[in-house]
Amino acid sequence: MERLIHTIPPIWDENSRVLILGSFPSVKSRESEFFYGHPQNRFWPLIARLTDSAVPVTVEEKKALLIKNRIALWDVAASCEIKGSSDSSIRSVIANDITPILQKASIAATFTNGNKSAELYKRYVEPKINIKATTLPSTSPANARMSLDGLFEVWNTAISDILNK
Repeated sequence: MERLIHTIPPIWDENSRVLILGSFPSVKSRESEFFYGHPQNRFWPLIARLTDSAVPVTVEEKKALLIKNRIALWDVAASCEIKGSSDSSIRSVIANDITPILQKASIAATFTNGNKSAELYKRYVEPKINIKATTLPSTSPANARMSLDGLFEVWNTAISDILNK
Protein backbone atom coordinates (compact mmCIF):
# COMPACT_ATOMS: atom_id res chain seq x y z
CA MET A 1 0.00 0.00 0.00
CA GLU A 2 1.12 3.43 -0.87
CA ARG A 3 0.55 6.63 1.13
CA LEU A 4 -0.75 9.31 -1.21
CA ILE A 5 -1.52 13.00 -0.82
CA HIS A 6 -4.57 14.59 -2.43
CA THR A 7 -3.35 17.29 -4.82
CA ILE A 8 -6.60 18.42 -6.47
CA PRO A 9 -7.92 21.66 -4.95
CA PRO A 10 -11.61 21.95 -4.09
CA ILE A 11 -13.98 23.60 -6.56
CA TRP A 12 -16.31 26.15 -4.98
CA ASP A 13 -17.11 29.82 -4.60
CA GLU A 14 -19.12 31.93 -2.18
CA ASN A 15 -22.36 31.13 -4.07
CA SER A 16 -22.01 27.34 -3.73
CA ARG A 17 -25.15 25.80 -2.18
CA VAL A 18 -24.39 22.07 -2.37
CA LEU A 19 -21.18 20.38 -1.23
CA ILE A 20 -20.43 16.96 -2.73
CA LEU A 21 -17.62 14.96 -1.18
CA GLY A 22 -16.00 11.87 -2.65
CA SER A 23 -13.54 9.65 -0.81
CA PHE A 24 -10.14 10.02 -2.55
CA PRO A 25 -9.18 10.45 -6.23
CA SER A 26 -8.94 7.28 -8.32
CA VAL A 27 -5.81 6.41 -10.29
CA LYS A 28 -7.37 7.98 -13.42
CA SER A 29 -8.33 11.12 -11.48
CA ARG A 30 -4.81 11.39 -10.07
CA GLU A 31 -3.40 11.01 -13.60
CA SER A 32 -5.73 13.67 -15.04
CA GLU A 33 -5.33 15.82 -11.92
CA PHE A 34 -9.07 16.35 -11.66
CA PHE A 35 -12.11 14.77 -10.06
CA TYR A 36 -13.85 11.74 -11.54
CA GLY A 37 -11.33 11.18 -14.31
CA HIS A 38 -12.26 7.56 -15.05
CA PRO A 39 -14.22 7.52 -18.35
CA GLN A 40 -16.71 5.01 -16.92
CA ASN A 41 -17.51 7.11 -13.83
CA ARG A 42 -21.00 8.56 -14.21
CA PHE A 43 -20.38 11.70 -12.14
CA TRP A 44 -20.06 14.19 -15.03
CA PRO A 45 -22.96 12.80 -17.11
CA LEU A 46 -25.07 12.79 -13.95
CA ILE A 47 -24.24 16.39 -12.98
CA ALA A 48 -24.90 17.47 -16.57
CA ARG A 49 -28.30 15.80 -16.50
CA LEU A 50 -29.14 17.24 -13.06
CA THR A 51 -28.34 20.74 -14.31
CA ASP A 52 -29.80 20.30 -17.81
CA SER A 53 -26.38 20.96 -19.32
CA ALA A 54 -24.09 19.41 -21.89
CA VAL A 55 -21.65 16.85 -20.50
CA PRO A 56 -18.40 18.75 -19.84
CA VAL A 57 -15.21 17.42 -21.42
CA THR A 58 -12.35 19.65 -20.31
CA VAL A 59 -11.34 20.49 -16.76
CA GLU A 60 -12.33 24.11 -17.38
CA GLU A 61 -15.79 23.05 -18.61
CA LYS A 62 -16.21 20.84 -15.54
CA LYS A 63 -15.21 23.66 -13.16
CA ALA A 64 -17.51 26.10 -14.94
CA LEU A 65 -20.45 23.66 -14.77
CA LEU A 66 -20.02 23.26 -11.01
CA ILE A 67 -19.60 26.96 -10.28
CA LYS A 68 -22.49 28.01 -12.55
CA ASN A 69 -24.78 25.55 -10.79
CA ARG A 70 -23.57 26.40 -7.27
CA ILE A 71 -22.02 22.99 -6.61
CA ALA A 72 -18.89 22.66 -4.49
CA LEU A 73 -16.77 19.52 -4.97
CA TRP A 74 -13.96 17.93 -2.99
CA ASP A 75 -12.98 14.70 -1.27
CA VAL A 76 -12.99 13.70 2.39
CA ALA A 77 -9.42 12.36 2.48
CA ALA A 78 -6.46 14.73 2.20
CA SER A 79 -4.09 11.77 2.37
CA CYS A 80 -4.38 8.05 2.93
CA GLU A 81 -2.94 4.67 2.16
CA ILE A 82 -4.71 3.19 -0.85
CA LYS A 83 -4.19 0.31 -3.24
CA GLY A 84 -4.89 1.55 -6.78
CA SER A 85 -8.39 3.03 -6.87
CA SER A 86 -9.94 0.66 -4.34
CA ASP A 87 -12.05 2.55 -1.79
CA SER A 88 -12.16 -0.58 0.35
CA SER A 89 -8.37 -0.46 0.72
CA ILE A 90 -8.30 3.11 2.12
CA ARG A 91 -6.47 3.27 5.47
CA SER A 92 -4.69 5.82 7.70
CA VAL A 93 -6.83 8.75 6.60
CA ILE A 94 -6.05 12.38 7.25
CA ALA A 95 -9.17 14.38 6.36
CA ASN A 96 -9.42 17.58 4.35
CA ASP A 97 -10.54 20.61 6.34
CA ILE A 98 -13.84 21.65 4.78
CA THR A 99 -14.53 24.45 7.29
CA PRO A 100 -13.25 27.25 4.99
CA ILE A 101 -15.86 26.20 2.40
CA LEU A 102 -18.59 26.02 5.03
CA GLN A 103 -17.64 29.40 6.47
CA LYS A 104 -17.36 31.31 3.18
CA ALA A 105 -19.91 29.63 0.91
CA SER A 106 -23.69 29.42 1.20
CA ILE A 107 -23.72 25.63 1.65
CA ALA A 108 -27.26 24.45 2.40
CA ALA A 109 -26.54 20.71 2.30
CA THR A 110 -23.59 18.31 2.24
CA PHE A 111 -23.64 15.03 0.34
CA THR A 112 -21.23 12.13 0.05
CA ASN A 113 -20.77 10.28 -3.23
CA GLY A 114 -20.99 6.66 -2.10
CA ASN A 115 -20.67 4.63 1.06
CA LYS A 116 -16.91 4.93 1.56
CA SER A 117 -16.96 8.73 1.47
CA ALA A 118 -19.91 8.61 3.89
CA GLU A 119 -18.00 6.32 6.25
CA LEU A 120 -14.92 8.56 6.13
CA TYR A 121 -17.02 11.70 6.59
CA LYS A 122 -18.80 10.27 9.65
CA ARG A 123 -15.53 9.16 11.19
CA TYR A 124 -13.20 12.08 10.46
CA VAL A 125 -15.24 15.19 9.58
CA GLU A 126 -18.67 15.12 11.20
CA PRO A 127 -17.36 14.88 14.80
CA LYS A 128 -15.33 18.07 14.27
CA ILE A 129 -18.00 20.19 12.58
CA ASN A 130 -21.24 18.56 13.77
CA ILE A 131 -22.89 18.74 10.34
CA LYS A 132 -24.53 15.63 8.93
CA ALA A 133 -24.10 14.62 5.31
CA THR A 134 -26.57 12.74 3.16
CA THR A 135 -25.17 9.63 1.49
CA LEU A 136 -25.92 9.34 -2.22
CA PRO A 137 -25.25 6.22 -4.30
CA SER A 138 -21.79 6.13 -5.82
CA THR A 139 -21.28 7.23 -9.41
CA SER A 140 -18.30 4.84 -9.63
CA PRO A 141 -18.31 2.13 -12.28
CA ALA A 142 -17.87 -0.28 -9.34
CA ASN A 143 -21.51 0.52 -8.44
CA ALA A 144 -22.75 -1.53 -11.41
CA ARG A 145 -26.09 -2.38 -9.79
CA MET A 146 -27.30 1.18 -10.31
CA SER A 147 -27.96 2.63 -13.77
CA LEU A 148 -27.50 6.29 -14.70
CA ASP A 149 -31.30 6.62 -14.62
CA GLY A 150 -31.37 5.16 -11.12
CA LEU A 151 -28.60 7.48 -9.96
CA PHE A 152 -30.43 10.43 -11.49
CA GLU A 153 -33.66 9.63 -9.63
CA VAL A 154 -31.96 9.46 -6.23
CA TRP A 155 -29.57 12.38 -6.73
CA ASN A 156 -32.28 14.58 -8.29
CA THR A 157 -34.65 13.96 -5.36
CA ALA A 158 -31.90 14.89 -2.89
CA ILE A 159 -30.32 17.87 -4.62
CA SER A 160 -32.73 19.60 -7.05
CA ASP A 161 -34.73 21.61 -4.50
CA ILE A 162 -31.54 23.05 -3.02
CA LEU A 163 -30.02 23.97 -6.38
CA ASN A 164 -33.25 25.57 -7.59
CA LYS A 165 -33.57 27.99 -4.66
